[in-house]
Amino acid sequence: MFLVALLFSCQSKESVIDKTTIKELDLERYMGTWYEIARFPHSFEKDLVGVTASYHLRDDGKIDVINAGYKNSLNGPYEEAKGKAKMPNPEKPGELKVAFFLFFYADYNILELADDYSYALIGSSSPKYLWILSRTPQLEETTYLQLVQEAQKRGYDTSQLIRVPQK
Repeated sequence: MFLVALLFSCQSKESVIDKTTIKELDLERYMGTWYEIARFPHSFEKDLVGVTASYHLRDDGKIDVINAGYKNSLNGPYEEAKGKAKMPNPEKPGELKVAFFLFFYADYNILELADDYSYALIGSSSPKYLWILSRTPQLEETTYLQLVQEAQKRGYDTSQLIRVPQK
Protein backbone atom coordinates (compact mmCIF):
# COMPACT_ATOMS: atom_id res chain seq x y z
CA MET A 1 0.00 0.00 0.00
CA PHE A 2 2.84 2.40 0.85
CA LEU A 3 4.45 1.73 -2.53
CA VAL A 4 1.19 2.51 -4.34
CA ALA A 5 0.79 5.76 -2.37
CA LEU A 6 4.40 6.71 -3.14
CA LEU A 7 3.88 6.00 -6.84
CA PHE A 8 0.76 8.18 -7.00
CA SER A 9 2.41 10.99 -5.05
CA CYS A 10 5.32 11.02 -7.52
CA GLN A 11 2.93 11.04 -10.45
CA SER A 12 0.89 13.89 -9.01
CA LYS A 13 4.01 16.03 -8.58
CA GLU A 14 4.99 15.40 -12.19
CA SER A 15 1.51 16.24 -13.48
CA VAL A 16 1.52 19.63 -11.74
CA ILE A 17 4.09 20.94 -14.23
CA ASP A 18 2.61 22.47 -17.36
CA LYS A 19 4.85 21.13 -20.14
CA THR A 20 2.95 22.80 -23.00
CA THR A 21 5.44 23.78 -25.67
CA ILE A 22 5.41 26.45 -28.35
CA LYS A 23 3.30 25.67 -31.42
CA GLU A 24 5.59 27.14 -34.09
CA LEU A 25 9.36 27.06 -34.50
CA ASP A 26 11.61 28.27 -37.28
CA LEU A 27 14.44 25.85 -36.64
CA GLU A 28 16.94 27.84 -38.70
CA ARG A 29 16.24 30.98 -36.62
CA TYR A 30 16.70 28.96 -33.43
CA MET A 31 20.20 27.90 -34.49
CA GLY A 32 23.25 29.74 -33.18
CA THR A 33 24.52 30.58 -29.72
CA TRP A 34 22.36 30.97 -26.62
CA TYR A 35 23.65 32.20 -23.25
CA GLU A 36 22.49 30.44 -20.12
CA ILE A 37 21.02 33.14 -17.87
CA ALA A 38 19.65 30.82 -15.18
CA ARG A 39 19.18 27.10 -14.55
CA PHE A 40 18.16 24.55 -11.98
CA PRO A 41 21.17 22.88 -10.33
CA HIS A 42 22.17 19.47 -11.70
CA SER A 43 25.31 17.36 -11.79
CA PHE A 44 26.22 17.78 -15.46
CA GLU A 45 26.67 21.57 -15.13
CA LYS A 46 27.97 21.64 -11.56
CA ASP A 47 30.19 24.68 -10.92
CA LEU A 48 29.97 25.88 -14.54
CA VAL A 49 29.66 29.59 -15.34
CA GLY A 50 29.72 31.50 -18.60
CA VAL A 51 27.68 28.65 -20.07
CA THR A 52 26.56 28.74 -23.70
CA ALA A 53 24.65 26.34 -25.90
CA SER A 54 25.36 26.44 -29.62
CA TYR A 55 23.10 24.75 -32.15
CA HIS A 56 23.96 24.09 -35.80
CA LEU A 57 21.59 22.50 -38.32
CA ARG A 58 23.06 19.54 -40.15
CA ASP A 59 22.33 18.49 -43.73
CA ASP A 60 20.37 15.47 -42.45
CA GLY A 61 17.97 17.70 -40.48
CA LYS A 62 19.47 16.87 -37.09
CA ILE A 63 21.22 19.44 -34.94
CA ASP A 64 24.78 19.54 -33.63
CA VAL A 65 24.86 20.79 -30.04
CA ILE A 66 27.85 22.20 -28.16
CA ASN A 67 27.34 23.12 -24.52
CA ALA A 68 30.34 24.93 -23.05
CA GLY A 69 31.34 26.83 -19.94
CA TYR A 70 34.07 27.59 -17.44
CA LYS A 71 34.71 25.63 -14.25
CA ASN A 72 34.27 27.64 -11.00
CA SER A 73 34.98 31.10 -12.48
CA LEU A 74 34.87 32.98 -15.77
CA ASN A 75 38.67 32.53 -15.88
CA GLY A 76 38.51 28.83 -15.01
CA PRO A 77 39.18 25.84 -17.23
CA TYR A 78 36.99 25.68 -20.34
CA GLU A 79 34.75 22.61 -20.62
CA GLU A 80 32.74 21.49 -23.60
CA ALA A 81 30.16 18.76 -24.24
CA LYS A 82 29.16 17.79 -27.77
CA GLY A 83 25.80 16.27 -28.51
CA LYS A 84 23.02 16.10 -31.03
CA ALA A 85 19.37 17.00 -31.14
CA LYS A 86 16.39 16.22 -33.30
CA MET A 87 12.75 17.14 -33.80
CA PRO A 88 10.99 13.76 -33.70
CA ASN A 89 7.55 15.13 -34.59
CA PRO A 90 7.24 18.19 -36.88
CA GLU A 91 3.65 18.61 -35.65
CA LYS A 92 5.10 19.35 -32.19
CA PRO A 93 8.05 21.61 -33.08
CA GLY A 94 8.66 22.73 -29.48
CA GLU A 95 9.35 19.17 -28.34
CA LEU A 96 12.94 18.39 -29.26
CA LYS A 97 15.15 15.55 -28.09
CA VAL A 98 18.82 15.99 -27.20
CA ALA A 99 21.55 13.41 -26.56
CA PHE A 100 25.08 13.77 -25.24
CA PHE A 101 25.74 10.06 -24.86
CA LEU A 102 25.13 7.60 -27.69
CA PHE A 103 21.41 7.34 -28.45
CA PHE A 104 20.07 8.24 -25.00
CA TYR A 105 17.83 11.19 -25.81
CA ALA A 106 16.28 13.50 -23.22
CA ASP A 107 13.39 15.91 -23.62
CA TYR A 108 14.20 19.50 -24.57
CA ASN A 109 10.92 21.38 -24.41
CA ILE A 110 10.75 24.96 -25.63
CA LEU A 111 8.13 26.35 -23.26
CA GLU A 112 8.41 30.03 -24.21
CA LEU A 113 10.19 31.74 -27.08
CA ALA A 114 10.36 35.46 -27.83
CA ASP A 115 8.85 36.48 -31.17
CA ASP A 116 12.29 37.78 -32.18
CA TYR A 117 14.04 34.64 -30.83
CA SER A 118 15.93 36.74 -28.26
CA TYR A 119 15.09 34.56 -25.23
CA ALA A 120 13.68 31.14 -24.41
CA LEU A 121 12.37 29.17 -21.45
CA ILE A 122 13.38 25.50 -21.68
CA GLY A 123 12.05 22.60 -19.66
CA SER A 124 11.95 18.82 -19.75
CA SER A 125 9.51 16.04 -18.99
CA SER A 126 10.70 16.37 -15.39
CA PRO A 127 10.21 19.35 -13.06
CA LYS A 128 13.90 19.01 -12.14
CA TYR A 129 15.16 20.76 -15.27
CA LEU A 130 14.63 24.38 -16.28
CA TRP A 131 16.73 26.90 -18.18
CA ILE A 132 16.39 30.55 -19.13
CA LEU A 133 18.36 31.31 -22.28
CA SER A 134 19.17 34.54 -24.09
CA ARG A 135 20.91 35.50 -27.33
CA THR A 136 22.99 37.99 -25.33
CA PRO A 137 25.10 37.42 -22.20
CA GLN A 138 22.74 39.64 -20.19
CA LEU A 139 18.95 39.57 -20.16
CA GLU A 140 16.89 42.60 -19.23
CA GLU A 141 15.72 42.14 -15.62
CA THR A 142 12.04 42.71 -16.43
CA THR A 143 12.21 39.98 -19.10
CA TYR A 144 13.99 37.65 -16.68
CA LEU A 145 11.32 38.21 -14.03
CA GLN A 146 8.55 37.61 -16.59
CA LEU A 147 10.13 34.26 -17.50
CA VAL A 148 10.49 33.32 -13.83
CA GLN A 149 6.83 34.21 -13.30
CA GLU A 150 5.83 32.10 -16.33
CA ALA A 151 7.80 29.16 -14.93
CA GLN A 152 6.05 29.59 -11.56
CA LYS A 153 2.65 29.59 -13.29
CA ARG A 154 3.63 26.34 -14.94
CA GLY A 155 4.35 24.80 -11.54
CA TYR A 156 8.14 25.00 -11.39
CA ASP A 157 9.82 25.69 -8.05
CA THR A 158 11.72 28.77 -9.22
CA SER A 159 13.42 29.20 -5.84
CA GLN A 160 15.88 26.61 -7.21
CA LEU A 161 17.01 28.85 -10.08
CA ILE A 162 20.70 29.68 -10.13
CA ARG A 163 21.74 32.86 -11.97
CA VAL A 164 24.67 32.03 -14.24
CA PRO A 165 27.49 34.60 -14.43
CA GLN A 166 28.40 35.50 -18.02
CA LYS A 167 31.39 37.26 -19.58
